[in-house]
Amino acid sequence: MKKNKAINPFWAIVNKEISDHIKSWKFIILVSIIALTCLGSMYSALTNISEALKNSKPEDFYLFLKLYTVSDDTLPSYFIFIGFLGPLLGIGLGFDAVNSEYNRGTISRILSQPIPRDYLINAKFIAALIVISILFIVLSLLVMGIGLISIGIPPTPEEFIRIIIFTLASIIYVGLWLNLSILFSIRFQQPATSALTGIAAWLFTTVFYSMLVNVIFNMIVPEGKNLSIAGEKLKLGVLRVAPNQLFSDITTSILAPSVRSLGPLTPQQVHGAIPGPLPVSQSIMLVWPQMVGLIAITVVCFVISYVLFMRKEIR
Repeated sequence: MKKNKAINPFWAIVNKEISDHIKSWKFIILVSIIALTCLGSMYSALTNISEALKNSKPEDFYLFLKLYTVSDDTLPSYFIFIGFLGPLLGIGLGFDAVNSEYNRGTISRILSQPIPRDYLINAKFIAALIVISILFIVLSLLVMGIGLISIGIPPTPEEFIRIIIFTLASIIYVGLWLNLSILFSIRFQQPATSALTGIAAWLFTTVFYSMLVNVIFNMIVPEGKNLSIAGEKLKLGVLRVAPNQLFSDITTSILAPSVRSLGPLTPQQVHGAIPGPLPVSQSIMLVWPQMVGLIAITVVCFVISYVLFMRKEIR
């Protein structure tokens, strides 16, 4: 008889965490909100896609990508909803990842088993990231399937690649907020405190940070004058400290191939430029710094969380 192969302790913890996430009410509520808003934005795109095509230039005719970007005045587009509500999913899955184990007294029993201590923090991040990845892949395929049934035209290979890249960027973006919420879960003892801190960080970077930057630059520039090209680039660089601005730049370039620059251009740069959509490779090169920035912030948050957890006293 063949002996059953023992499950790796790390993946046993991952499977347990995935099961806990899927069965939790917070996950069900967050997924329901995101799914309903995405379906609403999908309906808005389908009802306005014909008008958008009439106003589009021939070189900007990407029918399937418009399902992710077109909207009316009542509901934002799909990618705007993802950029706004996605962080809430990451915060919701990570704000009680560690401190709840301390409060229930289960962490000492878990770590008393013959497993490395870092298995726990790594498994919690990997499990939540797997859940997030599956959710966003399903949502992207759902939008693609509904669009295919409604308009009867399949996406081109380039459009499909751009949708995949957008989905990967969404996963990285939400993974950043997941890491940040896990960091707060390690730093603060009460889950309510870590949740409120994560929501405060989300509100500040999403709503108030750009307002604060605009106010500061308006105070610097004399009234009635405009910023120079160098000043506009500096302002844009300061805005890109916020993760939502990086994600916005990535989605703008990937889902709108006609976008050829993400910053101010001099008249010399504009002169002689041939209008037209960029190939997908050029769009990737355009947003590569933003993509690297998102990944770097995510890695930094994870490293800080890892170090704090490994040094944290267990009682």
